[in-house]
Amino acid sequence: MRINKLDNVFQVYNKNSTAKKTKGKQISEGSDEVKISEKAIDFQFAVKKLKDVEEIRMEKVKNIKNQIKSGTYEVNSNMVAEKILEDISFNKKI
Repeated sequence: MRINKLDNVFQVYNKNSTAKKTKGKQISEGSDEVKISEKAIDFQFAVKKLKDVEEIRMEKVKNIKNQIKSGTYEVNSNMVAEKILEDISFNKKI
């Protein structure tokens, strides 16, 4: 009894390796196109503008410090509440 039949394996391998490969027809009509949505363009514009803005507005900081030192600084509770609500609704959109 013959357990190792490598001759048959080699015959199958050689037969498959000599098989001709067909070349697929490449279709390259037109050109690739990328479309960016209007929202994406607006977002890019907003990000660019935010990068241009100074992170800390030193003039405003100086004004507030002077008002605090002189005791004339007043917190407008309506404006604080509006900013909190704006932040909440902005986070919901994200």
